[in-house]
Amino acid sequence: MKFLYEGLLAITWQQAVMYAVGGLLIWLAIEKGYEPALLLPMGFGAILVNLPMSGVLNQITAGVGETQGVVQWLFEVGIESSEAFPLLLFIGIGAMIDFGPLLANPRLFLFGAAAQVGIFLTVIAATLMGFDIRDAASIGIIGAADGPTSILVSQVLHSNYVGAIAVAAYSYMALVPIIQPFAIKLVTTKKERAIKMHYNAGQVSRRTRILFPILVTIVAGLVAPSSVALVGFLMFGNLIRECGVLESLSQTAQHELANLITLLLGITISFSMRADQFVTLQTLMILCLGLAAFVLDTIGGVLFAKLLNIFCREKVNPMIGAAGISAFPMSARVVEKLGLEQDRTNHLLMHAVGANVSGQIASVVAGGVILGFFM
Repeated sequence: MKFLYEGLLAITWQQAVMYAVGGLLIWLAIEKGYEPALLLPMGFGAILVNLPMSGVLNQITAGVGETQGVVQWLFEVGIESSEAFPLLLFIGIGAMIDFGPLLANPRLFLFGAAAQVGIFLTVIAATLMGFDIRDAASIGIIGAADGPTSILVSQVLHSNYVGAIAVAAYSYMALVPIIQPFAIKLVTTKKERAIKMHYNAGQVSRRTRILFPILVTIVAGLVAPSSVALVGFLMFGNLIRECGVLESLSQTAQHELANLITLLLGITISFSMRADQFVTLQTLMILCLGLAAFVLDTIGGVLFAKLLNIFCREKVNPMIGAAGISAFPMSARVVEKLGLEQDRTNHLLMHAVGANVSGQIASVVAGGVILGFFM
């Protein structure tokens, strides 16, 4: 009982707040189904690392010296020293993505690029609010709606707020079905949301599908060399999928590899959620700025589509622009649902999927551009 009593007295109010944060993330994962593969280990990890003298962190013991904590070791090896976990996850993501709808309609590349504008606007806003330029750049990348990219960029730039950025990035990814409809309806009319688009599936040859990841890697490497690791691992995963001779490896990358790395990444990133670093005014500001980046990316994509309609004979449903963020495939599903709300025959899913996979490429290139400027 004495040890329990001493342990309870050692809990700070900041640690108690982190228990609540961890509990909230676990509740969102289980009860609401919001990104459970990530939010649940992040929530449980937030509790683990904030227990007094937690054994998952390095500790100095009298007569023994320093003992290694497993979560801290995973963070130092898998994220801090090599960024291995986020990069390995990109192999699995690349293996999951079918770029066919994008290759059938290359114009959709434009929407992926346009929907990254919120990143750079948020970098400016965060700088004006007093954040160091590297922290501001790391905060802005939350708008990419791409958790692994957010973690990698903030870690490479040695941001002081890796934990808050990771929580914001994954939380807003999970809340896409709530945030995006609000942002889309803010800048569109019912008439615009009801615009129908003819879909021509077209035929994308096997050769094109194989050459695409190779060429994208080369072009991205020349334009933004810092993005080579991000884009390269994503495209490598897609090449495994499309080559046709590595089906078992493709399935492994999509399932076993992606699930294992997701699990490890979620609990490992909790090392950055220690109370002394997380429970600050800056964390609240980051959550607000991250939400702003997310909304601005959505609005930027929609407004670009509306601008395009001024010059195009065949009108584009402006909601397609909102699917240019990296949250795949949730954003595409949101656009499809909103289209059907206006007209039960208005199916936009394939167009939205094309823009959505374009956003996957654009987000990692944007991450590389950020690193190129501020690293």
